[in-house]
Amino acid sequence: MNNLRRIDLNLLVALHALLTEKHVSRAARRLHKSQPAVSHALAHLRTIFDDPLLVRRAGKLELTSRASELLPALTEALHQVGTLLDQPAFDPARTKRLFRLAMSDYGSRVILPGLVKRLRSCAPGIDLQVTQGSRASMLAGVHDGEIDLAFGVFPSPLADELRTRTLFIEHFVSAADKHTLPRSGSLDKDEWLSRPHVLVALQSNEAGEIEHALQREGVTRRIAMTLPHWGIASSLVANTDLILTAARRSFDLFLEDSPLQLFAPPFAIDPFAYEMVWHSRRESDAGHNWLRQMIVEMLGESA
Repeated sequence: MNNLRRIDLNLLVALHALLTEKHVSRAARRLHKSQPAVSHALAHLRTIFDDPLLVRRAGKLELTSRASELLPALTEALHQVGTLLDQPAFDPARTKRLFRLAMSDYGSRVILPGLVKRLRSCAPGIDLQVTQGSRASMLAGVHDGEIDLAFGVFPSPLADELRTRTLFIEHFVSAADKHTLPRSGSLDKDEWLSRPHVLVALQSNEAGEIEHALQREGVTRRIAMTLPHWGIASSLVANTDLILTAARRSFDLFLEDSPLQLFAPPFAIDPFAYEMVWHSRRESDAGHNWLRQMIVEMLGESA
């Protein structure tokens, strides 16, 4: 307890801003303070913790090992203090708040159109900041308090402090230009394997459900195009001999007046659970609970 006399809550808030932003000027804007005041706070914090906390490398400020250890505990401590001081009631119509979401562009297509419409209607003061990253980086962001909600397909089991909710079960379909398909509108296994394919993956060596299914069949396909973006993939298939096999919901915006024909792949591909992940520290956050429940209800209605 004696150590608490050396520091006040404002310094801890300043420390969190500095470690999160890794930039004195941005931390100052976030805290609504002057840059000299935040620089002075950083100097004081360095003395208290007997550590530089932020060091310059290659022209940028980076966290020291000690600072990296402090950030998760500091985020949790400030959240607990905020929960203690804040009123538990949550009024979405009057709340002004930023939620930080992490998802791929597939997730953006599935979640954001409906979510944004609902927020603009019933919670216009709520802002969203959406980022994209690997599964590991999204989970790390949730763990460190830099992300409020992550959406995607995640490994199991997750860390004990993380919570998860399955939003829906997704299935795979293949898509090809309808003018390149036989009258049946589909392809058998040999025809499917003889065609060039588009692979959507953040990394070219990433093995997903489709590759696992091919391995079970003891066959391989020719990948003519690998790219990390779902949005453009469907457009690449139109008017070509390419085939794209992807999650069914990724095609929803491209079916009307589209030259593409969807059909079942000629072999079984395991469906996957699309999940929402958050940290246990958010369990007592009324606004966070409200947003999660609205997303669950929204996707349930569109299923």
